[in-house]
Amino acid sequence: MEPTTYVCGHRNPDTDSIVAAIAYASLKKTLGESNYIPVRLGHLNDETSFLLKRFGFQPPMLLSTVRTQVRDISFDLPPKLGKSVPVSHAWELMQENPNLSALPVTNEDGSLFGMVTAGGIAESDMQSISNPVIENAPIFNVLSAIEGTVINHDEDVFDTLSGEVIFALPDTGGYLHNVGPNSIVICGQQEEVVQKALDLKVNCIILCQSNLAEKFHGISSSTCIIATPYDAWRAARLLYQATPVSRIAKTDDLVSFQLDDFLDDVQDAVLKSRYRSYPVIDSDGKVVGTLSRYHLIRPTRKRLILVDHNEMSQSVPGLEQAELIGIIDHHRLGDVETGYPVFMRNEPVGSSNTIIATMFQEHGLMPGEALAGLMAAAIISDTVMFKSPTTTSKDRRIAERLARIAGIELEALGKDVFSAGSSDKPADVLLKTDFKEYHLTDHRVGISQITTMDSRSLLKRQDEFLQEMTHIKEENKYDMVLLMITDVLREGTDLIIQGDREIIRQAFNLQRIKGSHVFLPGVVSRKKQMVPALAILWG
Repeated sequence: MEPTTYVCGHRNPDTDSIVAAIAYASLKKTLGESNYIPVRLGHLNDETSFLLKRFGFQPPMLLSTVRTQVRDISFDLPPKLGKSVPVSHAWELMQENPNLSALPVTNEDGSLFGMVTAGGIAESDMQSISNPVIENAPIFNVLSAIEGTVINHDEDVFDTLSGEVIFALPDTGGYLHNVGPNSIVICGQQEEVVQKALDLKVNCIILCQSNLAEKFHGISSSTCIIATPYDAWRAARLLYQATPVSRIAKTDDLVSFQLDDFLDDVQDAVLKSRYRSYPVIDSDGKVVGTLSRYHLIRPTRKRLILVDHNEMSQSVPGLEQAELIGIIDHHRLGDVETGYPVFMRNEPVGSSNTIIATMFQEHGLMPGEALAGLMAAAIISDTVMFKSPTTTSKDRRIAERLARIAGIELEALGKDVFSAGSSDKPADVLLKTDFKEYHLTDHRVGISQITTMDSRSLLKRQDEFLQEMTHIKEENKYDMVLLMITDVLREGTDLIIQGDREIIRQAFNLQRIKGSHVFLPGVVSRKKQMVPALAILWG
């Protein structure tokens, strides 16, 4: 199965960016590649939300980063053991899969209790030689481990076994030395030993390969009598392995990782610890697997297609850790670099959706009515109803074709697009809705743009905007912050300036600028007019 590929526009997404991601993912799915998922890198503005709702689309999933996370790697999915599972079962699982160095032990709700390791099992087994004691081993664990049967009367009930394990065999003299109520006696054919053990009311008698089971079958006693087909030595070894894994599991100072943990952070933590295997926990606190050091050597990276941008500062955080598959854009070439060839399509048109609609045509496909209407709206939005200098005849032609498919009028759609914005939101929200950062030689500039059919109501809030722009400039150490209030009806932009006004005066050959505001007739495009003018001035 092919891994997921995310299709994402730029940060502070506008309509063209969001719709381009949706449209390109739709094209790939139509071509049979269903693993392409549209995503967004920020909150939707009012215009985009309105258009998605109008044409029946859900907002794309929010993607906050593409840094490699634990969920991206192929970690192990070993069996998860309950606390009462016998040690013998854990050992069998590890023998069946030598790659498993540890197994997670969970509580009833699936949360992590501890980790049981092969070394821990071996250590417990060695300790049983110097300290042959069983503590509260569930009777069902014991019977399962030694394939035993309780031969007491049916009314005799036993839940757990505890005590020191003592061999009472012919080659040991058959004597019961230091035997008491807390003893577990392992014997064979010695009827007198069994009887004496019963008299001493030992905790348990284990009859190994003995026909005495028939003689004592059905006896009622406080002593649990178990018959097993195993010889005494093997029965004893298996008896210790009937201990629940919870008794030997490591529960202190555990190092675990969440699915959302970033791999570079995980690597640092692993280097500081000595364990071979680490439990992986999901957002509900449940164990989902384990990872080892070798999982970190060649991790799987997130796959990504960029639409409507190609600059690092505008893209998703962690882009340098992702596997970039392609770029579809209509902006200037930025600073995104790859170490290998990728698919790249960059055309000097007014909208990314114009390019993607063209790709539909090149494959002999046609978007559905709803998607066609949404793409037409995106083209109108990005070309400012074909008034932007970025507009080409191809934008008009493609938009008209999409409108015919959707059965809508472009002029009416345009009025809806530019009437959808809200001017009563807080100044910081309006500024950050469509905000982009540019690196022009050694200058850093932040430019926000609001496209509206009523610029006057926004200009009344100039002082609010300037206050927030000052904060943005200082916080991000920008050389300049600009707000473009682009009026569709006036076919121009009211520019609010936070920075050196002389730069704007020279860039647009103005006589003078009074205060922090100036109207720029005919200027409606950030990428085609505002950014190039500054770039030329700064060389």
